[in-house]
Amino acid sequence: MIDVAIAGGGPVGMLLAAELALQGVRPVVFEKLAAPSGESKAGTLHARVGQLLQRRGLLDEAGRATYGTVGFHFSGMFGLRLSAADGPAIVGSPQAWAEQVFAGRAAALGAQIRRGHEITGLVQHAGHVTLTAGGRQVDARYVVGADGARSAVRRAAGIAFEGTGARVAALMGEVRLGPGVPGGWHRTPRGWLLIWPDPHGHSRVTTYDFRGPHPDREAPVTLDELREAASRIAGRPIEMSDARSLSRYGDAALQAATYRDRRVLLAGDAAHVHFPWGGQGLNTGLEDAMNLGWKLAAVVHGHAPEHLLDSYHTERHPVAARVLWNVRAQNALAHPDPALDPLRELFAELMEMEPVNDYLTGMISGQDIRYDVGVQGAGWMAPDLRIKTDDGDVRLAELLWPGRACFVDLAGRDDLVAVVGERVPVVRGVAESEHEALLVRPDGYVAWAAPSSVRSSAPSSAPSSAPSSARELGAAIDRWFVAPQSSRTSTLLR
Repeated sequence: MIDVAIAGGGPVGMLLAAELALQGVRPVVFEKLAAPSGESKAGTLHARVGQLLQRRGLLDEAGRATYGTVGFHFSGMFGLRLSAADGPAIVGSPQAWAEQVFAGRAAALGAQIRRGHEITGLVQHAGHVTLTAGGRQVDARYVVGADGARSAVRRAAGIAFEGTGARVAALMGEVRLGPGVPGGWHRTPRGWLLIWPDPHGHSRVTTYDFRGPHPDREAPVTLDELREAASRIAGRPIEMSDARSLSRYGDAALQAATYRDRRVLLAGDAAHVHFPWGGQGLNTGLEDAMNLGWKLAAVVHGHAPEHLLDSYHTERHPVAARVLWNVRAQNALAHPDPALDPLRELFAELMEMEPVNDYLTGMISGQDIRYDVGVQGAGWMAPDLRIKTDDGDVRLAELLWPGRACFVDLAGRDDLVAVVGERVPVVRGVAESEHEALLVRPDGYVAWAAPSSVRSSAPSSAPSSAPSSARELGAAIDRWFVAPQSSRTSTLLR
């Protein structure tokens, strides 16, 4: 019996496979394509995903990281200033490349990747799921649908896909453009024309038609159709030839009613779809994979109760709902009707205000994500602290490379270390931090923290709040980690 079957071998499915394999689970990925398509519909990884990849040692492989401040847009208005105090502001990573990197990591760790095999149906039983994959019956303890917006896993599990239907018809393709076609983002009274030019090869062309959705969403796109749409929006003929990678899509905003139904879970586009403003779809899906991987592995190994998987829905569903909300807002602002021009001008002015800019960049980049972990003052991404230990300096991100939790003691808190015991590996040292101790989950988020307000003047003496802190820490460990991790992992420090 397969421990975990993953439907879909895109970036989300492959990253999830890598996460599970890192934890000692041997997942099987079922991908309907016999070979990778090589197409990249997305190419931007935002700061939060960059931080997550940094905490697996994958950042350098995933793409070109840009640090400092990077200009970005909201609804096509380029006024945002992306930055990150911890990690890159943005990572240039074509979707096909990210998929290749994650697939390579998954395979190297022991995951099986079965190409040319599609999961077309499933039946849930008390202790397993029977799949129809590649025309054969296969049993798995758990199944994760990462098989896109038309997810066969989601449909077979009977999970509702709720939201609003498409109102915009979008076309995309790579073509050789004629002379005199300017690159950039062009909003006209007839729609949007987006051109990423390549004077020596194929340029990417995208059109947004706000007159209504595609009459037939499944109809193949032709070169004539893309040329006609681009010319109409531009208000003049647009020469193009030698088309490839043609596709159509809409602005439907849909989300699975639940991300978990017993032994079936959903991630990526199978769980949420929306218009691609800001490249948030791929990022949200990769965050799903990082959130789910360690939890599902812990349940498979028997190191955590099955209800830990409920926290995947509880934490990730609101995040995607917020993405759908901001994308709907961007679509409303993007309407080509000239009557909306004053609203866009006003919004552009508001974006220049630092609090507004910070609010929008935190939302688009994912840096405002904070989970409800049941503990006040926790749920945020742990910073990449430089910790000075007796064995030398180590970065917190490096401690998370093996995919394990860790307890970081920065103030000689023997009382708290005693509570942790062998349940979670302990690192003791000093670092510049507002906290004297952190319990960090495998995905890098803080499950519990002791703020500096309870710091003792003498490391050997416990502060007056120690009993309360110890109880809270013990409860947090009980919530996330049942069996000792040290029984299956080596020491954190190199």
